[in-house]
Amino acid sequence: MTASPMVRDVQLIDLAVEPIGTTAFAPYGTLIEAAEDGKPFGRDEAQLELARGTPRFYVMRLHHRELSFRHLTRHIAVTQCLASVGGHQWILAVASPQDPDNPDALADLASIRAFSIPGTVAVALHRSTWHVGPYFEAQSVDFFNLELSDTNQIDHHNCRLDEQFGLAYRLVLPLAGGA
Repeated sequence: MTASPMVRDVQLIDLAVEPIGTTAFAPYGTLIEAAEDGKPFGRDEAQLELARGTPRFYVMRLHHRELSFRHLTRHIAVTQCLASVGGHQWILAVASPQDPDNPDALADLASIRAFSIPGTVAVALHRSTWHVGPYFEAQSVDFFNLELSDTNQIDHHNCRLDEQFGLAYRLVLPLAGGA
């Protein structure tokens, strides 16, 4: 007779989605906004880490899903850049890259935030930033994605919030027109 996995009660936490801003997003990555051609490279731009493998830039198609999550993922070897194709607004939930080189590290629950990202900008996640998404309203949206060629095979570390902390999160959108 085999033992069945322990089933844990899961508490559902509402997580408010906030507009992305440079300062608010700084612990998680860089907000990449349009700049005039010829602008010199600066600290306000993505500081990419792509030296641990072959860079891969591609367009990934994602399909609509419920505005909730039970896990976070991070990539220890690479920064990751994301932007919607066609100007679609989207949402990304993130947590700080604590203990960035430890594959067994867990997400810092106190640092979890969710951001609404306009389709006119991109984000570059710091190496090891926990994340889940993108989320969006359409049935499917294409995204530009810059990571390594084997990120999803060998550098896909997960924190099961439901199994490890007994938590799940529901994304709560702001009310139209303010409060």
